[in-house]
Amino acid sequence: MTAVLYRKERELLTFILQFQEQHGYSPTLREMADATGRRSVSTIHAIIRTLVDKGYMQKVEGNTRTLKVLKKENIDSILGTTTRALGPSIALPLFGYIAAGKPLEPHVDPEATFAVASSMISGKKPSYVLQVKGSSMIEDGILDGDFVVIEKTETANNGDIVVALVDENLATLKRFYKEDDKVVLRPANRDMDPIYPRSIKIQGIAVSLVRRFNFSSTS
Repeated sequence: MTAVLYRKERELLTFILQFQEQHGYSPTLREMADATGRRSVSTIHAIIRTLVDKGYMQKVEGNTRTLKVLKKENIDSILGTTTRALGPSIALPLFGYIAAGKPLEPHVDPEATFAVASSMISGKKPSYVLQVKGSSMIEDGILDGDFVVIEKTETANNGDIVVALVDENLATLKRFYKEDDKVVLRPANRDMDPIYPRSIKIQGIAVSLVRRFNFSSTS
């Protein structure tokens, strides 16, 4: 029987797989802690120890940068990864929809995945995919139905396209700017108004876009 993976274990294992796929070696403990938003490497030590105890991972003696991932078939099933089948591609978690019009309550399906080229991510941070709903970013070429690849971060620079949690419970995709002492989330649609949130939490930055075309033929 396959041991259950809890959320923090799943998150770390997913990041390690993404990093190894991109770089060919394992991240450091500090890189793992920074990427998963944990302050202490001792917490990462504990999670890795649990993954080892559960049989998902093995430490390679004499090499502090190497963690061997075990049970590939089970991990493919649990995390939705298909690294061996896809070669240069990697399956990222698909975290539902993100509003590009007005803020929308986020939806998370932990079992859904979306395959992207591994070159679309840096591999230095956990990444995931959101599907766009709305037309507020059309002047940046982001259309309704597109899929955006997001790298997790809690900070942003002026002009970054961010996933932001606005006023504590609504998520949106907009360009981030600081104007004096205020944060402004600006759409890329001249017919829409910017958002001046009372509170904001950056959840990631858009780094790539995938568009699926639906070609149909008529006789």
